[in-house]
Amino acid sequence: MIASLVLPDELRVQLEREAREAFPRECCGLIEGAYKEGVAHATALHPTRNLSSDADRFEIDPAEQFRLMREAREHGTEIIGCYHSHPNGSAEPSPRDLEGAGEEDFLWLIAALTNASQPVALRAFVFQRPKFTSIPLVSGPSLDRPAA
Repeated sequence: MIASLVLPDELRVQLEREAREAFPRECCGLIEGAYKEGVAHATALHPTRNLSSDADRFEIDPAEQFRLMREAREHGTEIIGCYHSHPNGSAEPSPRDLEGAGEEDFLWLIAALTNASQPVALRAFVFQRPKFTSIPLVSGPSLDRPAA
């Protein structure tokens, strides 16, 4: 079980900016990171194009996902999760999120905002069939990528 997700402040700022810039559509991307003693450490957030034509849904391009997975491997890390925003929603997984979830122990970071100038609420979840479980989101220093 993943105990928590450490998200460095600069990545939190990046995600909040992406959510505001995409508003009223959902932003989306992938979380690169590593695990250390049961704790997930985000080392990079990779914005991806949202392929969904619905403003309240996200769909990551599979080709981008595979490319980022290869690049993460070269860094000695991996893609540990995804992130997206919920414009005019809450920082909770939606029924559509649950329908789209499939990979066990995959992290989901959700940014909720009611308009582009309001504060962004962030929460982290891990998917463990058949549901999402909330995990603590912790600010912390960046974990250096291992040398390739």
